[in-house]
Amino acid sequence: MKNKIQATQKERLMRDNDFIVSKTDLKGRITYANKIFIDFGGYSQDELLNSQHNIIRHPDMPRTVFDLLWKTLKSGNEFNGCVKNMSKDGGFYWVFANVTPSYDSNNKIIGYYSVRRKPSAQALSVIKPIYNEMLAAEKAAGSKNATDAATQLLSEKLQGVDYEQFILSI
Repeated sequence: MKNKIQATQKERLMRDNDFIVSKTDLKGRITYANKIFIDFGGYSQDELLNSQHNIIRHPDMPRTVFDLLWKTLKSGNEFNGCVKNMSKDGGFYWVFANVTPSYDSNNKIIGYYSVRRKPSAQALSVIKPIYNEMLAAEKAAGSKNATDAATQLLSEKLQGVDYEQFILSI
C-alpha cells in the first residue's frame, strides 16, 4: 500500500494539544495506535496494527535519521527528533518525536513507545534545510554509501554537537 502512495503538498498541522502515540514490537510493527495517529495517518486501526511503522515514512526524510533512531534505541537510549510523516492520501505532517525502548520485568527491551507532538516553527525552519541537504547527499552517494555520506554532512553541520543535543536546542 505504502509504495503506491504519491506524496502531495497537502500539509496537515498538528494542534498544540495533539499527541500521537504508538507502540511497536522489536521489529517496528505497530502494536498500538491512538486515535490521533489514526486520524493523521489516514489509515484505519486494522490497517495500522501489525504494519511496519515506516508505513508513514515520507520520501523527503533522510534514511540517516532513521538509522540514527534505530542505533539510539537499540543501545537502550531514547531518541528525540523532527520527522516528516506521510498520510495515506499522500499528504504530510511534521512531528517532534520522542521514542523510548519498552522493557519487560527482566529489563529486556521488548518494543518501543513513541509520543509525537507539534514541532516548533523555529525547529522546522532550522531542520528542513539540513534534511534537504542530507537527502541530496544520500542520493548523490548512492544506496551503498548514502548513510555514511549524510552522517558526515550532519556531523559537519552540527560542529561537534550530537543530534540529540542539537534537536533539543532548536
